[in-house]
Amino acid sequence: MEFVAPEQPDGKAETIKNTPFWPDVDLEHYRLAMRTDGSVTNERLKEVALSAMSETNAELALYKEQQQRLGFANLADVPAATIGGFSELTYWYRRAVYSRIKANLTERYQDIDTTKSGGKRAEDMATVIDELWRDAQWAIQRLQGRAHMTVELI
Repeated sequence: MEFVAPEQPDGKAETIKNTPFWPDVDLEHYRLAMRTDGSVTNERLKEVALSAMSETNAELALYKEQQQRLGFANLADVPAATIGGFSELTYWYRRAVYSRIKANLTERYQDIDTTKSGGKRAEDMATVIDELWRDAQWAIQRLQGRAHMTVELI
């Protein structure tokens, strides 16, 4: 049996500067937290991260405006419980962005072939992708102080 090591990233991933209200996104931390190896280049990861950040920021635009009207310059200033040494709200923001990045990459980097096992893998990945999009939405709802809810059509 042969062991194949995962590809290593091509250099250290950067931290992407966000708009003043939202926290920056550390792509090196993303790689470690979400188990994304070097098969995804830093350039590709940055492109997907920018999209995920922009989409998350857009979804939270009203929340941001409300907090700024209350006098909070950035998310870290908004009163919240502390978890792991930082604001719980910062955690939910990061989770939303990370889940969107991973969902986007997983959708585009599927190894699909035409065999029965390849089709099964694609089905399994579709479930993972759906769960990542759900996780992003739940994180956004939590950040806004709303409970998450799943609705399924019967």
